Amino acid sequence: MQTGRLEKLLEFITNEPDDPFLKYALATEYLRLNQADKALEYYENLVTNHPTYVGTYYHLGKLYEALNRKDDAVNTYEAGMKISREQRDNHAFSELQAVYNQLKDLDDDD
Repeated sequence: MQTGRLEKLLEFITNEPDDPFLKYALATEYLRLNQADKALEYYENLVTNHPTYVGTYYHLGKLYEALNRKDDAVNTYEAGMKISREQRDNHAFSELQAVYNQLKDLDDDD
């Protein structure tokens, strides 16, 4: 298992503990290493402490889906759509809306 990248990111976050990009990178790296619990911790921290870091919402929602936490995924996509609309980030909004609609369609079929 390649942990060099993880070790570097952990070193960086020690020096800049409130950097949203580093938190996002750590979450993504933990997810790549199949450590969903650690990824979840960082993604949830981002949503709580850096709510305008729009990229988080898609990945956190997808992680919630993978963990069969569909209500949390729906809520995350809704929050992300609201933030992305406020920021006029049409690309992020359309991505979030697509996964939201897909998830809601799956829920309606149940």
